[in-house]
Amino acid sequence: MTAPTVAVIGGGPAGLMAAEVASAAGAAVTVWEHMPSVGRKLLMAGRGGLNLTHSEPAVPFQARYGDAAGRLAPALAAFGPADLRAWAEGLGQATFVGSSGRVFPTAMKASPLLRAWLARLAGQGVRIVTRRRWQGWDADGALVFSGPDGQGERMAPDATILALGGASWPRLGSDGGWVPLLAARGVPVVPMASANCGFAVAWSADFRQRFAGTPLKPAAFTFAGRTLRGEAMVTAYGIEGGAIYALSAALRDRIAAAGPAMLTIDLRPELAVEALAARLAAVAGAPSTATRLRKGAGLSPLAAGLLRECGPPLPAEPMALAARVKAVEVRLEAPQPIARAISSAGGIALDALDDGFMLRGLPGVFAAGEMLDWEAPTGGYLLQATLATAVVAARAAVAHATACRPGGDRTSSPE
Repeated sequence: MTAPTVAVIGGGPAGLMAAEVASAAGAAVTVWEHMPSVGRKLLMAGRGGLNLTHSEPAVPFQARYGDAAGRLAPALAAFGPADLRAWAEGLGQATFVGSSGRVFPTAMKASPLLRAWLARLAGQGVRIVTRRRWQGWDADGALVFSGPDGQGERMAPDATILALGGASWPRLGSDGGWVPLLAARGVPVVPMASANCGFAVAWSADFRQRFAGTPLKPAAFTFAGRTLRGEAMVTAYGIEGGAIYALSAALRDRIAAAGPAMLTIDLRPELAVEALAARLAAVAGAPSTATRLRKGAGLSPLAAGLLRECGPPLPAEPMALAARVKAVEVRLEAPQPIARAISSAGGIALDALDDGFMLRGLPGVFAAGEMLDWEAPTGGYLLQATLATAVVAARAAVAHATACRPGGDRTSSPE
C-alpha cells in the first residue's frame, strides 16, 4: 500500500509540528503556506529569546489554560514540557530554565531551531509549498488553493490538518481568513478577540509626553480579586506588559460586558500601608509632596506621576497618602486591537472537535494550534499548547487516513 497523503494548511509552529509527526508516521505530507516563507511568527517570538515552555508542575501548568484546561489536558500529557525540551534538544538546541521558571533555548534565538527543523522535515520528505492561499473545498471535496500568478491548485488528501493560526499579527500570516470558510461549512467558531494585549488609557497630554515608553516597576496589579506582582510599560496609547497580559482576559471580558474597567496598582507592594505611612510621616516637613513621595515612599518619577494622574488631589495626611500609593486606580478604556495583540482568543469551538481534534462535522479534517478556542498567558504556555495539539491532531490524522484509504494515491495536481 502506498503512503497515505496528508495536507497541512499553515506553516507556523502548529503546521510544522503536524507535518513532522505525520511524516515520521509514514504519511506523504504537503504543507501549504500563503506567506513567502514558513515559521514567521516563530521567528518574531524568538526576538525576545523564544520562550519554549515553562517548568512549573503539571497541575498549575494546566490551570493556566482556564476554561480550556480540561479539554487540553490530554494533549499536554501526550506532549508536555519535558517532551518539548527533548524535541528541541533533538534538533541540536539545548535548553535551560530561567530564574522565572520559563524555558529557553540556550542560543536564545529561534532561527537556529527553525533551520534545524526545516532540515529535519526535508529529510522526512515533507513538501512545503508557499505563496498559496487556501480557498476552501471544491464541489468534489478537494482542497483549493490560489497562487500569486492567479493559477489555482487542488489537492484531495486522505486527511487534512488545519493549522492556520488565530488573528493576531496578521502581517506574519495569522489573519483569521479561514473563519468564513469553516463557518460556511457549519463549523462553530467563537468570535476572535485580543489576548495578551495592552489597554487604552486616556492619559493627559503632559503625562503621555513625559512617560510613554517608561517601565513601571516594582508594582502589584489587581483586578477582580486577582493580584500579580510584576511590571508594566506606560505607552502613548495606555499600558501593557507581562502583568497586564496575565490579567488581560478578565479585563477584556469585563470591558466587553460593562465598559471601562478599573485596574488597581500598588506602587510599593513590598511595604504594608502602616510601614509606608510611617516613612511618609518621617518626612512630613519636606518642602513639597514630590519630595515626600521620593524620599518617604521611594517612588520613581513615573510612579509619582501616575499617582497624580489618576484620582483626586493627593492628601497630606500620611496614612491617607500611603493608602493612595497602595491603591492607584487606572481606568482602562479598551483592549488593543487584535492585530496588535500577542495572541488571540476565540476560534473553533472545542466541542466541535473529537479527542483527536477532528472536526465532528467534517470527517478527515483536523485542526490544531491557536485557531482553536483556547487562550493562555505568555510564559511558554502558548507555544506548548500549540505544539501539543498539533502532535495529537497529526497522530489522529495519520490513523484516520490509514484506516480510510482504499490503497490509491491522491496527490496534488493543477486545477
